[in-house]
Amino acid sequence: MRAFVIDQYKGRVRKADVAEPAMGEHDVLVEVRAAGLNMLDEKIRLGELKMVLPYKLPQILGNDVAGTVIGVGSAVQGFKPGDEVYARPGKDRIGTFAERIAIAEVDLALKPASIDLVEAASLPLVALTAWQALVERGNLRPGQRVLIHAGAGGVGTIAIQLAKHLGATVATTASTGNLDFVRELGADHVIDYRHQDFEQLVQGYDLVLDSLGGENLEKSLRVLRPGGKVIGIAGPPDPASARELGVNPLVRLGTAALSSGIRRKARRLGVTYEFLFMRASGEQLRRIAALVDDGALRPVVGRVFDFDETAQAVQSLAKGGIRGKAVITRA
Repeated sequence: MRAFVIDQYKGRVRKADVAEPAMGEHDVLVEVRAAGLNMLDEKIRLGELKMVLPYKLPQILGNDVAGTVIGVGSAVQGFKPGDEVYARPGKDRIGTFAERIAIAEVDLALKPASIDLVEAASLPLVALTAWQALVERGNLRPGQRVLIHAGAGGVGTIAIQLAKHLGATVATTASTGNLDFVRELGADHVIDYRHQDFEQLVQGYDLVLDSLGGENLEKSLRVLRPGGKVIGIAGPPDPASARELGVNPLVRLGTAALSSGIRRKARRLGVTYEFLFMRASGEQLRRIAALVDDGALRPVVGRVFDFDETAQAVQSLAKGGIRGKAVITRA
């Protein structure tokens, strides 16, 4: 089958003929109709995550999928051929930039009925990230205040909507051209990061979702109330996240060193920092699908590429500037 792979880190993405996916008894074989693009794909290509996500090269890229079930393992009970589904495959089984992929049943869900496959493919990774940050880790409740950075991006567009659904007051950062757009998504307070300093405009917040890292992460600690929390998805990883990923003890020591500075600064301020590397979850995708069909969440697709343009599509990730998500589609 056709797929897009990398042969070495920092190498180009190329089209290749690869073997058909291996199927286990608990697996579902999906004909890929659309695949979401994520900065995670580019970070994998560059080798930035090879210490915590070691892939055997060549590796098919792609972490989001929507498509049609064409086969099921002998132990699969929840899906049948013809079902339209969506998923973020498990971290050890990525590879959605291909014609077909085998996905564990527990990581798969029926796609929201109210949207098409392209829109569905834009959701899994970013929606699961938003859910796990705001619901699981953040325990966001009505009346609380949350700052969501990069509100016009893939995670930001979904996180704003989810936070509003949860009853929170939402502040977000965005570029000048996206201010009205993030207001339409539900943001209560909008900060133009090109001309305004968010640290001077928001204080006493319960939660921050940081997708930028660096100086932005440090400043985010200072806008929290005592006991507040920053959840970072750009790094640095902390020891707990390294344990969850199952990396070896030496790598865990390295991640502890990388995040020691920011964790120390958080303790001095009486707040906490946690790193989130989202995990696959079909159960959570079912809950997200219900929110989409109820009108609480809507996907934002900023650009669509043809399957044959996958290499250029991955290259475009470094340029940014796309509202919501970019998606690859197979006619």
